Amino acid sequence: MLVKFILNGDPVEVALKNDDRLLVDVLRVDLKMTGTKHGCGIGACGTCTVIIDGTPVASCLQLAALVDGAEIRTIEGLAGATNLHPVQQAFINCSGLQCGICTPGHIMAACALLDKTPDPTTQQIRNSMDSVYCRCTGYSRIEESYRAAIALARKTASA
Repeated sequence: MLVKFILNGDPVEVALKNDDRLLVDVLRVDLKMTGTKHGCGIGACGTCTVIIDGTPVASCLQLAALVDGAEIRTIEGLAGATNLHPVQQAFINCSGLQCGICTPGHIMAACALLDKTPDPTTQQIRNSMDSVYCRCTGYSRIEESYRAAIALARKTASA
């Protein structure tokens, strides 16, 4: 089965030998997008979060056969040629990362939230953060990173 979709702005085609292949495996193995982490395998930890058609999705639960025609963004598709995405920069500035396993998932969840809700409430930020499990930092610096990303995005938009 041939699956065609847009990955980080570029059209891709993947020949699937099995209809039951998971998107996380296609991204990591076939397309070498290793920023998307494979964590729990049951959709609970959020480390494999990607954005499909504007919605954050646990790619470990998503059948690759079902993304035909979709637009998918991974952590590799966020940075520009010369600068990081505001959410990536905010996570660096605020030390919202430690071991790095959950970081791509948190960044993708934050991007999805901020794309739809540029000025989220504290509860919306916390709900987004709850979709990704962090084993190292606790969540105060991650929440701080979300708030810094909001400020950076505003600054970038007004420049």
